[in-house]
Amino acid sequence: MVSPLRVALLTYSTKLRGSVVHTLELATALTELGHQVCVYALDKDGRGFERAIPAKVQLVPAKLPPAGLPPDQATDALIRQRIQEFVDYFLAHPEDRHDIYHAQDCIGANALVQLRQQGRVPNVVRTVHHIEDYPSIYLQQCQDKSIRDLDLCLCVSDRWHQALRDQYGIEAPRVLNGVDLRRFSSSPSGQEDALKARYGLTGYPIYLTVGGIEPRKNSLRLLEAFAQVLTIYPKAQLVIAGGATLFDYEPYRQEFFALAENLAQQHGPLIGNSVILPGVIDDDDLPALYRTADVFCFPSTKEGWGLVVLEAIASGLPVITADQPPFTEFLSSKQALLVNPDSPSAIAAAMLVALDSEAADQLVQHSQAVLPNYTWGRSASLHVTHYQTLI
Repeated sequence: MVSPLRVALLTYSTKLRGSVVHTLELATALTELGHQVCVYALDKDGRGFERAIPAKVQLVPAKLPPAGLPPDQATDALIRQRIQEFVDYFLAHPEDRHDIYHAQDCIGANALVQLRQQGRVPNVVRTVHHIEDYPSIYLQQCQDKSIRDLDLCLCVSDRWHQALRDQYGIEAPRVLNGVDLRRFSSSPSGQEDALKARYGLTGYPIYLTVGGIEPRKNSLRLLEAFAQVLTIYPKAQLVIAGGATLFDYEPYRQEFFALAENLAQQHGPLIGNSVILPGVIDDDDLPALYRTADVFCFPSTKEGWGLVVLEAIASGLPVITADQPPFTEFLSSKQALLVNPDSPSAIAAAMLVALDSEAADQLVQHSQAVLPNYTWGRSASLHVTHYQTLI
């Protein structure tokens, strides 16, 4: 029997994106195993998480970023500020003591490295969800420090295990992501019709993607592919949900809207009609939103894992995703339509194939076999095993 551990989990935001969701699900699963967990989250609006969890939550105040700086300097200044806000909080609260200090991103990890240097924390753990190619020297240094200066580096996929070995010479144990089958399923909740009415989902077919408009989500090529689908299904709709992010992707977003404007010459106005941008979805609404869709499209070019793919599979949707790791680590061509993410035509072809009822049924049936392999309980047990090496 493993003695209960006191675990601090740090996350950069209260907005529910991949690594933040991972943090909350891990905190829940560790608590259910009997460990004492506190989630420390930078909170810039004072509203906290939408989701209640059984672990303790400590919101760390995050102030507005510096104003008036050029975009490249503004991002660097924001990251410096966010790291310092974590450092200041822990120095001001010496009573907060834990056995393990675990960050899910480079902001929390850099803060913990500073705190360890000052003797405030005994160890630093970080999960590397993916490695970025930052143009900023400062951000690249932050990332390097948050990977090299750890007591324990974890990762969530074989792709990033190999990248950490090749780029940093680190053998990072792999821990799992999971999906909560109590939350995501194909069984209607009764919210679906109201959601369709709220977002104007009146067409067919409805394609859904989750993650917002940004480069690694491959939004431009997805829009080009969707435009090809519109020539055959003029009442089709593409829902791009989400979008809360720490970084400014405004130039890419402007490219997206310019492309939509150009495509409108052939298909009529897209934004708000064929292309629906609901923004960040309320946490309670997300499971039902999956069930309003006919197909889940996720041709992302870079992901740590792709939690939303598992959520879509659990929701009974046929899935289209990129024919590359990490997706090919857990999905075969029988379980998802795997496409070349650089080819809008390939994406469009898959969007049409997924509408064939027999093909869709086969994809959904085969993909269900993936779900039992990825549970948060199993992930938590793996984490505990690795935590024990530091005690």
